Amino acid sequence: METTLFDGHGHPVAYIAEDNERSIYLWSGHAVAYLVNETLYGWNGKHLGWFASGVMCNLKGERVGSVREKCPYTTFLETSKFSKFTKFTKFTRFTPYSRPTLSSYYSNEGLEGFLKQGR
Repeated sequence: METTLFDGHGHPVAYIAEDNERSIYLWSGHAVAYLVNETLYGWNGKHLGWFASGVMCNLKGERVGSVREKCPYTTFLETSKFSKFTKFTKFTRFTPYSRPTLSSYYSNEGLEGFLKQGR
């Protein structure tokens, strides 16, 4: 079972694969991030933000994406996903930042650009 992640406008951008790493793939099939509990790390080891209660937040605590049920807008239909590319070896994780108060406001940063920071 895969969980689709929508941007702040309701477009499907990425999904969480329910594998042993809880990998996050862009719709194009590239693995860019993964979850450790509620902490979001890029494949490059950078701490990117948090995924709590179906909402993805950046390091400032601003929303950048969510699951369908938490999206404030009507969501678009999900198109066919590309096949998953082979995952690269993960880099060592950086120390996570302190978690700020999570906001209900969306960041100006798009979900895809945000997740691409983890490549």
